[in-house]
Amino acid sequence: MTRLFVYGTLKRGGCNHHYMAGQQFVSEAVTQPGYRLYDLGGYPGMVEAEGGLSIEGDLWDVDDECKARLDILEGIDEGEYSQEVVPLLPPYQADVVQGYIYRWPVSGRPELGPVWREG
Repeated sequence: MTRLFVYGTLKRGGCNHHYMAGQQFVSEAVTQPGYRLYDLGGYPGMVEAEGGLSIEGDLWDVDDECKARLDILEGIDEGEYSQEVVPLLPPYQADVVQGYIYRWPVSGRPELGPVWREG
């Protein structure tokens, strides 16, 4: 079981939320400061950034089968995203939480602020 922070199309109501079917929603959550969120054209990418923001998202407990499907969706093998520990604000600051960090260049991409909203 992996505790996973999602901030984009996998969130409740997102176009890829169906990938979360059968998994356990924990709560809404917010990262510790240190990230920037970019619009990548239909989906966001969260990058580590000095002086970054706290990013809003959903916290889930996902099983290994779901996690494997998400890794494919997120392009882990292609290097588009990597899975990293994402520190959260209370009450989840002591939890080991994974999240998908965007690894391709974001130059010229619009910054979104602390939250991704589809549409």
